Amino acid sequence: MQIQNIPSLTRRDFLRASAAAAAGLAMPSLFAAGRRGRMIGPNEEIGFAVVGFRGQGGSHINSLTKLREAGQKVRIVALCDVDAEVLARGVKQFADRGQPVKGYRDLRALLEDPAVDALSIATPNHWHALATIWACQAGKDVYVEKPVSHNVWEGRQMVRAARKYNRIVQTGTQSRSSRQGIAAAVEWVRAGNLGKIRVARGICYKRRDSIGKVDGPQPIPPEIDYDLWCGPAPKDPLMRKRLHYDWHWVWPTGNGDLGNQGIHEMDVARWFLGVTELSPRVFAVGGRLGYVDDGTTPNTMVIYHDYPGTPLIFEVRGLPTAKGAKDMDRYRGVQIGIVIECEGGYVAVPDYNSATAYDWSGKEIRKWAGSESHHGNFIQAVRSRKVADLHADILEGHLSSALCHTGNISYRLGRQLPPELIRDQIAGDSGALEACERAYEHLLANGVDLNATPATLGVVLTLDPKTERFTNHRLANHLLTRAYRKPFVVPEKV
Repeated sequence: MQIQNIPSLTRRDFLRASAAAAAGLAMPSLFAAGRRGRMIGPNEEIGFAVVGFRGQGGSHINSLTKLREAGQKVRIVALCDVDAEVLARGVKQFADRGQPVKGYRDLRALLEDPAVDALSIATPNHWHALATIWACQAGKDVYVEKPVSHNVWEGRQMVRAARKYNRIVQTGTQSRSSRQGIAAAVEWVRAGNLGKIRVARGICYKRRDSIGKVDGPQPIPPEIDYDLWCGPAPKDPLMRKRLHYDWHWVWPTGNGDLGNQGIHEMDVARWFLGVTELSPRVFAVGGRLGYVDDGTTPNTMVIYHDYPGTPLIFEVRGLPTAKGAKDMDRYRGVQIGIVIECEGGYVAVPDYNSATAYDWSGKEIRKWAGSESHHGNFIQAVRSRKVADLHADILEGHLSSALCHTGNISYRLGRQLPPELIRDQIAGDSGALEACERAYEHLLANGVDLNATPATLGVVLTLDPKTERFTNHRLANHLLTRAYRKPFVVPEKV
């Protein structure tokens, strides 16, 4: 088993890195000057590395393995994970199949490997941007999980890096590869078959239990390189029971379910609207309600993106239909998905590969279904070197992720208010008010008294979509990015 930990540094590399750090620039990257990626012939294998595979990265391995078995000239040549046990187990599994791979704990060492042409990244959110930018600088193509970024600014930096180094960067929003299904429905709706879109609505009613509450710092699992795990995030004591997965529910590393599951639905809702920039006005209402635990992200939200003419409304619910119940609520039959409400009816998108149009009486008008391999589409674009061949280019991923981030920023700057005051404040936005009224009923069914434990009304933020900066709130602009922990700094100049 080959596991490498530390990249080899030449004296020139070291001096360049030290100079960058001293100048207060980003990560003292070995790849700051950029490298040309290897030219891959039509009959050559593409060498993949899967980065982070304890969870979602396992599905990346399965997807790439199936493509190879189907005749695609791709091969997983390396694995990378900061968990020594996960890494050793993964390397052994490949060796047992007669397909030896290299194992790396430190991404920087992996990026020095000339056998790696492309990365498939499934790390926690806070690592997505830096890993992608480093890979672009190192001449590698990238498939990166959603949300592509942990904040708005670093998402735009990812787009800049992909363009500067002519890299192919695919976002892991698999619904974009539903070409016979969702894409066909998008085209049909945008052709006006149901009249004007009145509301594009994202639905994320997904059960999320309490993560518990601890009374002090928890031990770091000994197999974890915690410095590498934290990377760009603060290296704070672990103040929750589980290091893994529950990072989604704390702000330094996660983005709540809006940025976890909800990014898929936010992306498709934006796709139907055909908007290619951030909303000029946004606010959120919500809270972490129904239990008290170590999570800090909301489990209940209504986000209102005020696009001119047609709002995009997003709803997050982590509690069940009622206290003690197992089922989740649905909206027009959808539990996790999208509902596009038009003049002549609506389209429901209940999963990643299908859509159904109904008239307002509930009669089915038309149905679409079918999807392709999202990794397969990425491979096609890696060979063609055409960004236009991608179903989910990094720009699409940035915009949809950023819509989640701006909603979260509004929430984080808000204040708790009793429901009557929130009603008064949002009365001018009827769509948001209606969604909040249904959310209030949902919370009441779960035993939540909003007068005793109030929800938060987020700040109404206005934004210049061209600069991706807020125009009415200085502190909100600070939350567009973060303070990065050296040397894991997302660079200002990619």
